[in-house]
Amino acid sequence: MTRCLTHVALRSLALLFLLPAAWSATFTMTNNCGNTVWPGLLSGAGTAPLSTTGFALAHGASATVDAPASWSGRMWARTLCAEDATGKFTCTTGDCGSGGVQCNGRGAAPPATLVEFTLDGSGGMDFFDVSLVDGYNLPMLVVPQGGAAASAGNGSKCLATGCLVDLNGACPADLKVMAASTGTGAAADESAVACRSACEAFGSPQYCCSGAYGNPNTCRPSTYSQFFKNACPRAYSYAYDDSTSTFTCAAGTNYAITFCPTITR
Repeated sequence: MTRCLTHVALRSLALLFLLPAAWSATFTMTNNCGNTVWPGLLSGAGTAPLSTTGFALAHGASATVDAPASWSGRMWARTLCAEDATGKFTCTTGDCGSGGVQCNGRGAAPPATLVEFTLDGSGGMDFFDVSLVDGYNLPMLVVPQGGAAASAGNGSKCLATGCLVDLNGACPADLKVMAASTGTGAAADESAVACRSACEAFGSPQYCCSGAYGNPNTCRPSTYSQFFKNACPRAYSYAYDDSTSTFTCAAGTNYAITFCPTITR
């Protein structure tokens, strides 16, 4: 009997080694912005939820969030957030409309700088990108971490990506989002807090890659998308910007996400 049990145990152990590995990931978010930001996190359809969907991240602080194997979804930073007298929580940029700090399955209202992940996808690879397709609200840097990233060879697309430039001031006037400052008198003049995409600003198919423009042959870069691409060449600037904007690492890589890294203007 003991011999039979041992044989079964060994067979079970062998089967475990034959099963594909299920890789999870840890995201470390750091806030280098001058003020508190409120990261929002949205899991993709059919994907296990994360332990949090939103939280406050003070200037200089870091926080980690673990993602289960095969997780997909997006993250962003909300800015200029506050509660009103009724306790309703809203943000000037990136608001998810939940009325609270937790986004509870709601996404970012554009414009917002997004990072998108699909973990342990095709070929056992992670796929990720920083997207300005829905506009921009702050600089962001994503850096792969750990052994899988360190062992990536020449020609690998396991690379840092993001948008390191402060685009709000330089944003074209017809895309610029303005908000009143908290000052008084002359100090209360409006300032740029975000930069919309041409799709959101104008809603036309040629900018939204919809209708007759719903394929990569007819939807081409515009003057507006080129503004984003020239400033942030590794970020998505319009819907079919895949070739220069999607990055891959071996499953099991961790990722450092920095809001407002050292930036240029």
